[in-house]
Amino acid sequence: MPRIRQQSLFGVEPEVAARAEASSTTFIDNMRLPVHRWIRYSAGFSADWVSSLIRDHRKGDFLRMFDPFAGSGTTLLAAEQAGIESCGLEAHPFVVRMAQAKLDWRSDAQLFKEHAKVATERAEEVPIDLEGYNTLIRNCYDNETLGSLHQLREAVRTMDDGSPASRLIWLALTGILRKCSHAGTAQWQYVLPKKSKSAPLSPHSAFRKQVQLIYADMLDFADRNTPASKLMRGDARTCDGIQDRSVNLVVTSPPYPNNYDYADATRLEMSFFGELSGWGELQSKVRCHLLRSCSQHVPERAIDLEQILALPVLNPVQDEISKVCHELAEVRMTKGGKKTYHLMVACYFLDLAQTWIALRRVCDSPSQICFVIGDSAPYGVYVPVVDWLGRLAVAAGFHDFRFERTRDRNVKWKNRKHRVPLCEGRLWVQG
Repeated sequence: MPRIRQQSLFGVEPEVAARAEASSTTFIDNMRLPVHRWIRYSAGFSADWVSSLIRDHRKGDFLRMFDPFAGSGTTLLAAEQAGIESCGLEAHPFVVRMAQAKLDWRSDAQLFKEHAKVATERAEEVPIDLEGYNTLIRNCYDNETLGSLHQLREAVRTMDDGSPASRLIWLALTGILRKCSHAGTAQWQYVLPKKSKSAPLSPHSAFRKQVQLIYADMLDFADRNTPASKLMRGDARTCDGIQDRSVNLVVTSPPYPNNYDYADATRLEMSFFGELSGWGELQSKVRCHLLRSCSQHVPERAIDLEQILALPVLNPVQDEISKVCHELAEVRMTKGGKKTYHLMVACYFLDLAQTWIALRRVCDSPSQICFVIGDSAPYGVYVPVVDWLGRLAVAAGFHDFRFERTRDRNVKWKNRKHRVPLCEGRLWVQG
């Protein structure tokens, strides 16, 4: 069995290295960076760190980057701005639209500004009709605010001609939805209508400010002539659409097996745009496309645990994962929620095993892969995510892995149901 070894951040400037070391696994610092800051997506990682990684690796072979869990486009944007060829996949239908809009940063800034001006003018003429909005939206906005947002939504729809400018004004509106709500719209997963903000923004004012921010960033980078990233809606478990041996550096952050529901994370936005009528539609419209990292993805009657555990692709970790899953199956019966963590863990590692096989196909030799990842302990039962992922990677044809710990987790909140120490970091795989 390959050994996991610790390694500190490699050769970058000391100040950059220190900052990247501290924040590489979080998105928050991206909110001060042009383009990245257009919309907040907390399930991400540091663009500064990706840039430092590119600087280090471009000293050698020609880089062809790939992100199979592209999210809001952090890796692809960093690659574009560094002049590196890159491509990405994202399975979430709403998130991939956000990422694609951000990748339109290189389009005509003046045309975007003109589109936004027309949309703003048209919004003033839109009659207000709030009948079509579901309960979630009605709980998050008062009638006056929702009326203004409705006018902007309908005006933006009339401008939708498939152009970069129309995608960007859609992103500008998407980016202000939580800022304008009086409800507790935490980034990203939970919406808390019973909690309120002291000073939500006015929609028309917020939209104008967001447009100005996007326009200013586009002007700052208007003279950049770098390779455009290719982003597709697709599944990391197959990497369909990505050519064999076409990439040599993979930088990504797959979902953690920590029960974060990426489908629910965009329920507010998708409900506002009329893409969801209620929570029940998340399964058929979003979750069915995603890697299974949440108990909501694995209803008890839909999964045969023993059948999953017996699959040959899980042979490298079969004894350990069977023990953990069976322990979780017992522990859940003592819990009020009886969450299907035992099924989630089995399906999660099956999905990641398939992802490693797909990555082995698309990665050239030599190649390097970095997964920003964290371990897990549902119901207090520890899941050695890093070790199992590394062993599954080696079984798929990669030849070595190491782990670079960046921060501790499960230490901030005092009301945790368990006290299992967890960490987060970077899993490096060589191929």
